[in-house]
Amino acid sequence: MSTLLFQNGRVIDPAQGVDRVTDLYVVDGLVVGLGPHPGLTPDRVLDCTGKIVAPGLIDMHVHLREPGREEDETIETGASAAIAGGVTTVACMPNTEPALDTRDAAEFVILQAKRAEQCFVLPIGAVTKGRQGKELAELGKLVDGGAVAFTDDGAPVASAEIMRRALEYTKMFRRKEKFARPVDEFEDRFGKAVLVHAEILELTEGGVMNEGAVSHRLGVRGMPGVAEDIMIFRDIVLAELTGGKVHILHVSTAGGVHLIRKGRKRAEELRRAGKPSFWISGEACPHHFILTDETLTEFDSNYKMAPPLRTQADVDAIIEGLKDGTLSVLATDHAPHAPEKKAREFDQAPNGIVGLETFLPLCVTHLVEKGHLTWPQMIEKMTVNPAKVLGIDRGTLVDGAVADVTVIDPAVKWTIDVTKFRSKSRNCPYHGWPVTGKAVATVVGGEVRMSTLG
Repeated sequence: MSTLLFQNGRVIDPAQGVDRVTDLYVVDGLVVGLGPHPGLTPDRVLDCTGKIVAPGLIDMHVHLREPGREEDETIETGASAAIAGGVTTVACMPNTEPALDTRDAAEFVILQAKRAEQCFVLPIGAVTKGRQGKELAELGKLVDGGAVAFTDDGAPVASAEIMRRALEYTKMFRRKEKFARPVDEFEDRFGKAVLVHAEILELTEGGVMNEGAVSHRLGVRGMPGVAEDIMIFRDIVLAELTGGKVHILHVSTAGGVHLIRKGRKRAEELRRAGKPSFWISGEACPHHFILTDETLTEFDSNYKMAPPLRTQADVDAIIEGLKDGTLSVLATDHAPHAPEKKAREFDQAPNGIVGLETFLPLCVTHLVEKGHLTWPQMIEKMTVNPAKVLGIDRGTLVDGAVADVTVIDPAVKWTIDVTKFRSKSRNCPYHGWPVTGKAVATVVGGEVRMSTLG
């Protein structure tokens, strides 16, 4: 029996409503409780005085590129980057080559993650075969292989009919095992989630940035925000029609925030009335609540995203959506690309940035330090809320839970240096940025994967 003690830290576990200075004990990879345990003699003690002890952070929107584009990232290097950033669980997107659309592909991801011995990696299966949008993938076999949700991320499910069928089908995949994490009936009612890349391609074809004043000034084709809004509206309506579970990825528009807010209100009204309801949730990524399209005036491809960086009004709306709970999840959309790819002409360069190693400090600096969110609110959006969307038994320090733990130094000041990243890629616009807050210990299943603590 091995015992690990996190001593004298500020334990924040939003799943239990806990926020107090106390000890946390872990025995044989499981949490055994908070406070003194005189009968336990720890084999290792992590002194967490002045630090925050939180459930292991969950990033439910990560591109690990393997198989097919290992020059950008591998499961091993991406998982190592996650550990460095304090992330204990990642969910990887299926836009690999070939697409993650079979049971074998899902099992391959899990096997590679086990070999890497870093963080916990969850495969997300494709909604359609080859992510081509024409025919549903074998969703049941993907679940058997370990897929925890479905998406064609990188591309939308353009067909409303296919999206409807996906939502109807995924309702069948209910939780079977007993969770240590408290689960209410509403969370378990809707089966597996369909994660939506919201984009009407006919409106964005050829676009390289947000359509607006900046794109007009630069003379380049833009991507209008309504292309995102229309798809979000469609899938909220389909969620209500089917009683399905929809999560909107990387929300970037004020209109999208407004629609999700109305959708969540509608779902809650139906639930309170005892009528059939549905699930709608949304996520925000740091680049969409920090950066605007003004950063693209020099055509630096490190600022080229999908969905694109938008206006200050959109940034303000996303922050408001985080504050009022409309956007319940924080995620990175970690999208690594080899340097030679990002060095292409701006219109040819791929979209996206790496984010796992900057996730926590950017959220601390731009959400907590600026007074938009409290520590418990931010941690909730990085732990139990994504766990609820994915339907996994993670994101809490309740007795009996798997001991995934992130220890955070909330006051440390440091400067982002992309040359020190564990990720295989360096496509990041934050090099040289001063930030506050950093993970100082990452524990996965009771195993200390990273620690700078004595």
